[in-house]
Order: sequence, then C-alpha cells, then structure tokens
Amino acid sequence: MADPESLVFSKLIDFEDVLASLGLRSLLDEILVRDGATFGERFAGQSRLADGDFDMITGKPQIPLTVLDGGEGQTLGAMHVRGSIVIHGQGPRVYPKVEAVGEGAIAVLFERDQPALAFDIAGGELGYAKIQFIRRDGSEIDTVTFGPLAERSYAFTRKLMQPDIAGFILLNTDPQGISVDNLRFESFDLMG
Repeated sequence: MADPESLVFSKLIDFEDVLASLGLRSLLDEILVRDGATFGERFAGQSRLADGDFDMITGKPQIPLTVLDGGEGQTLGAMHVRGSIVIHGQGPRVYPKVEAVGEGAIAVLFERDQPALAFDIAGGELGYAKIQFIRRDGSEIDTVTFGPLAERSYAFTRKLMQPDIAGFILLNTDPQGISVDNLRFESFDLMG
C-alpha cells in the first residue's frame, strides 16, 4: 500500500456518468466499459462462490484476460453517496436485497498495464478488503488484505513502479459492504 497523496495520475474514472437512483435500485447487469478500464465481477476462467453473504472468487484467469458479468442481479450496482455516484459489487443475496449491496466482487481490467492505482472506498465499517493484482498472462502478482476499512482513499504501487498490473479483483467482508469511487491510474511515471 502507498500514500495516495504521494502519487500523481492522469486518468480518473469517477462514475458520475452512470445512471443511479437515490436508493439501492440501480443495477448494472452488464460489464461497465470506461476510458482505460472495464469493470465486471470476475475474469473468464474464474468461478464465484459464496462465503456467507460475500462473494469469493476462485481459479486462475484465462488469457486473453476478459472481464465477465456475474449474471442477473449479481454483477454491479450504482448509487448516490454524499453527492457522488459510486459502484459496488452485488453479493450472493442477489439484487434487489439490501444484503447484496456492496458485498460482491469487483473485477477491473486496464487497457494498459499499470504500476500504481488508487481508489476511494465508501461505506467502510471497520471490516476488511482483499485485492488481488493480476498480470496480463493471468498470473497473480500479489494479494493484499487491508483494513479496518474507513471512508478514505487507498493506493497501491508496484516495486520500482514496474508496470505489470493488468487488472485486479476487489473483495470484502465489511459488515455493511463497500462501494468504490474515483479510480485513478496511468501514473506519470508510466507515461514516460
């Protein structure tokens, strides 16, 4: 992990263009494609299991890396939180149950390999999250567990800013689930 304030990025995905209601009724059953990154539930070759009310993703991604949706009511959702639109994974309880909100997996695939990234978490209630970083060939770089979670920014860098993060999967066991906002990537070191 790194200090988010120590990093400078040129790309920001803030989800403000995603249609979201004021409640929990905004469902994204398909993958979400934005400039520089694609969002879904897991990668092709992986399976989703339930760990209580939370998603658990197993297996090695196939190449080429491809983001998959989770099926009806089990991919992503969006909602307004403090004047911003955030996204979250839908957990095993399945949309529209409130217990599903924020308890599902979020998979992200970058168009270009990254040496660093940062994002904001909304809704952290002192639970924990796990992020698995994946190379373009589907191999795991590392899995980092972090917490106790709070509403703040989290950042991650590779040693010597090596640009080999093709994607990641974010899971959590936070009591109320989590949402993600403001994904930052494309560090100026990568831009050369």
